[in-house]
Amino acid sequence: MSQEFAYKQALIIRLDLKIGRGKIAVQCSHAAVGAAEDARTRFPQWWKGWLGDGQRKIALKVPDLDALLNLENNARRNRLPVCLVRDRGLTQVPPDTVTCVGIGPAPSNLVDNLTGDLALL
Repeated sequence: MSQEFAYKQALIIRLDLKIGRGKIAVQCSHAAVGAAEDARTRFPQWWKGWLGDGQRKIALKVPDLDALLNLENNARRNRLPVCLVRDRGLTQVPPDTVTCVGIGPAPSNLVDNLTGDLALL
């Protein structure tokens, strides 16, 4: 059973950090909340549509920091909601390590234009 969603959010994690599954979940959660708050403030119609549409999310991966920062820059250039996560360094990575980025919620086609070539986490 396939369903099309009008809005989605992408959560993208760096693989080179080799962090645990729990840490990945927490970093993606930070990105999800931060990007959703950005959407709520700047694009309330997208945020409301996403909430009503089931809050679709997709977890993706990139190989390294350069790829993650490139995605963040492209999202900002395309005026999409975005949240770059920097870890406080209390457990598995040094302080201020960039771990994850959240893009959206935004119209699915706009998110797919930036993330469609990335592999699923």
